[in-house]
Amino acid sequence: MHILQMVGVGLSATTLAALLRTKAPQFAMMVAFVAGIALLLMVLNSMDSVIQTLTQLAEAAKLDRNFLATVLRIIGIAYIVEFAAQLARDAGEGALASKIELAGKVGIVVLAIPIVTDVIQALVHLLP
Repeated sequence: MHILQMVGVGLSATTLAALLRTKAPQFAMMVAFVAGIALLLMVLNSMDSVIQTLTQLAEAAKLDRNFLATVLRIIGIAYIVEFAAQLARDAGEGALASKIELAGKVGIVVLAIPIVTDVIQALVHLLP
């Protein structure tokens, strides 16, 4: 998707949500939610070429496929958690948004442990 289309969807939804907020706040939130999902799907569609390029680069550098997969999962968690936390904040649930972010951070740490372990082991082997 072209960036101008994504911005157009976002601005249209923002305008519609702002108009609905005074008369029907529940519909304003639904408009924001649907627009957010639409934007997320647009971004995911455009990420396919990025993932293919990163995969080709990793293969050329002879990197372990698991390393790249883990990094992509971490990036995915970060984006999804940010999206969910912003939705919670838009709904007026700031405390819940903070808990969503905490859960995402813990998930990232859990996924990163094997990478950190491999880096530390490589450094230990380099030391005399």
